[in-house]
Amino acid sequence: MSNPSPIRIGSGQPTRAASRTLSGESSSLAGIRHGRGATLSPPDRFARHHSSPVDDGWDSLAEDNATSRTELTFEPARTIITRNDSPDLGFDRSINAYRGCEHGCIYCFARPTHAWIGLSPGLDFETRLTCKPDAARLLERELRHHAYRVRPIALGTNTDPYQPVERQMGLTRAILEVLDRFSHPVTIVTKSAGILRDLDLLATLATRNLVRVSLSVTTLDTELARRMEPRASTPARRLDAISALAAAGIPAGVLAAPMIPALNDHELEAILAAAARAGACDAGYALLRLPLRSRPCSRTGWHSTTPTAHATSCTASARYGAAS
Repeated sequence: MSNPSPIRIGSGQPTRAASRTLSGESSSLAGIRHGRGATLSPPDRFARHHSSPVDDGWDSLAEDNATSRTELTFEPARTIITRNDSPDLGFDRSINAYRGCEHGCIYCFARPTHAWIGLSPGLDFETRLTCKPDAARLLERELRHHAYRVRPIALGTNTDPYQPVERQMGLTRAILEVLDRFSHPVTIVTKSAGILRDLDLLATLATRNLVRVSLSVTTLDTELARRMEPRASTPARRLDAISALAAAGIPAGVLAAPMIPALNDHELEAILAAAARAGACDAGYALLRLPLRSRPCSRTGWHSTTPTAHATSCTASARYGAAS
């Protein structure tokens, strides 16, 4: 399959991958990129060439500050199920039909995966997405293989299966349709109320005890959520989604993750209480995990809300001195 031209989604200027240095007073997320989490595009540390923007007198830096337009490129794939044998994970197989995520969460541990394809873990991760349009066909082929053994497939392990582009592409729904036909178990983690578009499929799976959904809720503070997760559903809408799923007979829980010391960890009990009132059937939490290539984006985002050094120190102390 040949790669077609990128699909442009929404308005704004094309993003650029050049490294961008911020001054101390330009750390407000809304002041840098409206609706984006990353405030800079750090280059891959293994890249052969690095570049920095220069004011050439033609307002080129002003153009750079314009809202970045999302670009989607098709990614050919030979398989769709990713397997792992990590004792730290509660699943041994997963599907990620999208690479990159428009939600733009500043703490996302998956940002470094963009460096694997020569893009920046910063703005590129949010604006230059790839997808696997043959995901459903590949899944059906793998499920039909004589050696396949059934175990729950996890959706939403790296990037959100219901990020905004799913409304246009429908890859997650197509995957669920295949799993429904095969009566295959699935677990889903998402920050998006967009999951309710697939309520019919999820309800059908739930009647056979084949699905569990977790809504990720990191804070009940709308302003903090806007800064940490600028394009994800608001906390209230996520709680409403839990209510709607529970009312439809779909097992829905809450995942309070990540908990970031000195930023949102004090809200853990309140999040669990709100989720219980919404009808959540279970709950989980996880401490922040911050890979090396994610740290510049995350710490710049934290700066507008809490002292970076304090949050970093608390996170490291909880992991015996390591940040991840």
